[in-house]
Order: sequence, then C-alpha cells, then structure tokens
Amino acid sequence: MAIFAIGDIQGCHSDLARLLDRINFDPAEDRVWFAGDIVNRGPASLEALRFVRKLGKQAITVLGNHDMHLLAIAHQDQPNLKSKDTLAEILSAPDAGELLDWLRHRPFLHHDPELGYAMVHAGLPPQWNMQQAEAQARELEQVMQGEHYRDFLAVMYGNEPDYWDPSLSGMDRHRFQINCFTRMRFVDAHGRLDLKTKCAPGEQADGLYPWYAAPGRATADHHILFGHWSTAGQAKGLNYSRYNVYPLDTGCVWGGKLTAFRLDEDGGWASIDCSGQLTPGEA
Repeated sequence: MAIFAIGDIQGCHSDLARLLDRINFDPAEDRVWFAGDIVNRGPASLEALRFVRKLGKQAITVLGNHDMHLLAIAHQDQPNLKSKDTLAEILSAPDAGELLDWLRHRPFLHHDPELGYAMVHAGLPPQWNMQQAEAQARELEQVMQGEHYRDFLAVMYGNEPDYWDPSLSGMDRHRFQINCFTRMRFVDAHGRLDLKTKCAPGEQADGLYPWYAAPGRATADHHILFGHWSTAGQAKGLNYSRYNVYPLDTGCVWGGKLTAFRLDEDGGWASIDCSGQLTPGEA
C-alpha cells in the first residue's frame, strides 16, 4: 500500500487522472490525501468532486477556500457565481445534495502521528501548537457539520479578526479559524494575519513572513503539507525542509503542474505538466 498527498486539483479532473496513472495509484489498495480545493476554475469540477468522493475511505480531503466558496453559494437563495467560477454544473447536478453534504463533512486539518505528517489547505498561525490546531479544526468542523452551518456560511467572509485570542467567541472565532485553515499566507512578526498579500514567498514587504517561517511558530517541529499557494509550490531554490513544510499546490489550473508527494516512504515527488485553464492574475 502506498500513501500519497496531492495538491490543489481545482476542477482539473483529466490532469488528476494522468497524475494517478503516473504514480500507479491503485484505488483498491493505495490511499491519497488531497490538500483541498477539489473544485473551481478548472473545466471539470463536477467530475473531480464525484471522483474524490467515490474513493471513499481511500481518500482524505481537507477543505479549501474554493470548496468553502462552493458550499457558501450553494446555500444562497440566489447563488452568486463569480465570472471565473466553474461550479454551475455542480449546483444543477442531480446528486448535488449528496455531493455538498459529503463536502461539508470533510475536515479542516488531518494529522497522522504514525506517519508523521499533518495536512491543511492554507496554513496554521504561529500561536497554535499541533494539539491546539487540531482542537480548533474539530471545533470548526462541528459548526460545519451542525444544523446551523448555514448561519456561519452567510458571515464567514472577512479579514477580521486577524489575531488569535483564546477569548474570541462566536462567529469572530470561527472566522479566524477558517481564515487560517483555508486562506492564510503571510503573518507579521507578532503572528497577525495579512490576508491581502498574495505574492510568492520572498517577494513580500519587510515585516511579513510566510506563515511557516513566522518567529516562534509552535508547530515548527511538525511535518506539515499544505496547498493553496501556487507561487510557493512553484518557487525555485527555496529550502522548505528547514521549516518542515511541503507545498503541494504547483499551479495546475494556471498551466503549471499537478504534484504528488509519497508519505509512506522516505518521500518522493511526482508531477505532470498541466495545460492550464487560467493565466496568472485571473483570480
């Protein structure tokens, strides 16, 4: 049995199929972790979502910002699709209800101490150790899997609060949690989120740090897989091993690559070139 982690698919189902062929993935024996953003921007979001769901227990999928966007618009009285969204086919599918219910029951963080890896879509704030991060993820999952999840989906967007305080409560607490798990890239020296800066690591303004390089990060000793940040995954010459992190999003939907990392051996990367559905700057 082999165990792989794969970066953001974003509706590029045919590219995923080619990558799974490339790594000789056996759906009866092997397991795969997906770093979120199964859907959106690519041409086959419905097919990608159906495929990942059909893998059942062989797949672990954490929720990404595009997955949350799908859930949010699906529960609007009049779905407000953005110009680059490729989600209409899901919303009108006969199995839409089953797919959306399955999606909202996915975790925000997966941690396997035996394998020695954790996976999140975007990042973790420096204040949380792994035990705290898991607790925050479970708390947010209870919201998403509970009867009042629509209330949260209606107010989840926003950049505030941007700093962790254990006394945060209600929707403010949950908004901070979801911004960490699905949106964050940079923080300042005090661990305050900067959700507006989206450049590649090393191109940020002075005083900002990639979340994994934040001073005093409490999860520095853990091996963390993450997606979301295609310019991090495509960056050349950056030594991520010093931070114990593994960027999996290599920009498939932008014409980059789709990448898999093997977890059950000493590690090993495999990628396939993607045709891309967007050009840089189309968000």
